[in-house]
Amino acid sequence: MRTEVVVNPASGPVRKRRTGPALAAIAERALGAAGVECRVHVTSGAGEARRLALDAVDGGASIVFAWGGDGTINEVASALASTPVALAIVPGGSGNGLARALRIPSDPESAFAFGLERPGRSVDVGEFAGRLFVNVAGVGVDARVALAYSRGRSRGLFPYVVHAAPALLAARPERYRLDADGERLDRDAMVVAVANGPQYGNGAKIAPGAEMDDGNLDLVVVARVPAWRGPLEVWRLFSGTLDRSPAFFRRRVKEVRIESTGAGPFHVDGEPCEGRQVIEARVHPGVLLIRA
Repeated sequence: MRTEVVVNPASGPVRKRRTGPALAAIAERALGAAGVECRVHVTSGAGEARRLALDAVDGGASIVFAWGGDGTINEVASALASTPVALAIVPGGSGNGLARALRIPSDPESAFAFGLERPGRSVDVGEFAGRLFVNVAGVGVDARVALAYSRGRSRGLFPYVVHAAPALLAARPERYRLDADGERLDRDAMVVAVANGPQYGNGAKIAPGAEMDDGNLDLVVVARVPAWRGPLEVWRLFSGTLDRSPAFFRRRVKEVRIESTGAGPFHVDGEPCEGRQVIEARVHPGVLLIRA
């Protein structure tokens, strides 16, 4: 079983980061203890994880471990989609939304053992504005927060809240025209999310109950709420009960076209992208083999 590891040493909170060689040693020790030989690749910039994963596919790998945050996992997963090569995850980011949803251990050595022990399962992959995603993509306040967060130097829940607060205070609902599997929906919304998995990260569940292997995407629209109800909605977001909010709307879809009045930013698995006024999203059922 040929196993390769793609590790991003720049993922996660700065205070917890280790050097590439130190991370490589942990991977080699964890996999070696299971009798598995591996090759470890340390990334040095955006896009390199995807390139390394493509090389692993071409080289005949059976499993590729992605060690990093949701952005690193997205790059590796997008390279492995529609191939027989399995993705395994070692959480190394600040939010680790996908890993949390899949209940992957946060300890690296335990995560490596988990990836080796678990049988592969086929999960869906979403496409949003031409980019593949495994977890959540969207437009609105969440995309603006992702953009502000990406420009900061600190990582973790507290810095995320620091960046989120100004974006939330300045946010105004936007008018969206949605074409959901041929049905037109007009909504004033703060967030339009297209979810494959249930949460952004850090336990913030935007689509409670979303299933990654049901052949659908969860279209979630969150309307504006009065300021006095904000704390309750935040509690609902983190307690997995946002779907009980009167501001919450969900439709399970195969395809959706999102048209907004402006061209604000969007995000794909938490990575911010330049804005578009019209975005098309669709599901690719069962195209990713994942050890989870």
